[in-house]
Amino acid sequence: MPKLVIEGGKSLKGEIKLQGAKNSVLPILAATILSEEESVIHGCPNLSDVAITVEILNFLGCKTKFEGESLIINPKNINKNKIPEMYMRKMRSSIIFLGALISRMGCAEISLPGGCELGPRPLDLHFSGLRQLGMISEESHGKIKCNVGRGLVGNNIVLSFPSVGATENLILSAVKAKGETIITNAAREPEIQDLANYLNKCGAKIRGAGEGTIKIEGVDRLQGAHYSIIPDRIAAITYMAATAVTSGDILINRVYPEHLSSVIPIFEECGCIIEIFDKGKLRLIAPERLLSNAVIRTMPYPGFPTDAQPPIMTMLCAAEGSSIIIENIFESRYKHVGELLRLGADIKVEGRTAIVNGVKRLSGADVRAEDLRGAAALVVAGLCAEGTTKISGLRHIDRGYEDIEGNLCKIGANIKRI
Repeated sequence: MPKLVIEGGKSLKGEIKLQGAKNSVLPILAATILSEEESVIHGCPNLSDVAITVEILNFLGCKTKFEGESLIINPKNINKNKIPEMYMRKMRSSIIFLGALISRMGCAEISLPGGCELGPRPLDLHFSGLRQLGMISEESHGKIKCNVGRGLVGNNIVLSFPSVGATENLILSAVKAKGETIITNAAREPEIQDLANYLNKCGAKIRGAGEGTIKIEGVDRLQGAHYSIIPDRIAAITYMAATAVTSGDILINRVYPEHLSSVIPIFEECGCIIEIFDKGKLRLIAPERLLSNAVIRTMPYPGFPTDAQPPIMTMLCAAEGSSIIIENIFESRYKHVGELLRLGADIKVEGRTAIVNGVKRLSGADVRAEDLRGAAALVVAGLCAEGTTKISGLRHIDRGYEDIEGNLCKIGANIKRI
């Protein structure tokens, strides 16, 4: 079983370049099948989730080819409308293919997806919205069969919760539907804007992405496009937290600071200095000891992102003072807490609330990651802990972080994969 071995106590200093955003690239890769022409996606990160997505594209009949960080997809000869269970179980976001498949093929067959177990996710929002566009579905023996009858037709859809996945699926299915679709209470995340920007470059007519109401005028066809993925804001936050807990000084290249607007104040309240430069550069200078009495509530964008909660919790563990985190998005987003306690953290969890009392030092131990962002939290903890930390469960971190050990080594960490 592979492990990350970290010798803690090394101050992180230097420059790092951000990978393309995991949460952008997956729906955009699914969107490439809406056209019959070749697309080239630049800045495609080397992640296990991307590899699975490419496997799905190939299974459906696409031709794919990597050239460095660019992925070339030719979807002309798609001849399947089913995604095998083995792919759906590996990656929860595989559900994003549903909207694209019913738009391209008129029908689809999938099973319920896998991925990190973070508690119930509102997949019912996907299906109820798609049904309002004309999709007919039936579930039997763990399989979901869908078709669009005489075709998808635009409609006014109000989401009861601004679900990112549901918003993406509705966009993918509505871009070629007849008439206009209006999505109210849509998710506003930067990754939604990225998907819409790619589709508009392909000839779609989408307005309002990144706002609460998205309007989509259906078109008859889409063409291929060259498109560059936005930088990964959660990876940026993770490297910022790692620098903060090690009293470091880091310059992050290829970052969109505006995507971090809800998180930067937390770093500043802890005593970090944040400098923002032109051309997508952000510098974080950490104090000798972090201070915190923060109250953090995870919320849909532009609120504090739930994906940032685990690494930020680790940062608060190393800060003098007591902080409160209220997790409003996922019920099971505290799986990393038990492992942080093994490292010497002082955290008390009651329901969705975690009280984090800062400690003078964490101590290295053997720990296991149970989900993607929890894995990142353990890496951050290991970097500041005394002694050696060994982290197993690396399949989780490889889903969302490109060569995390290599990147951290470049800025002074003592970390290796064995």
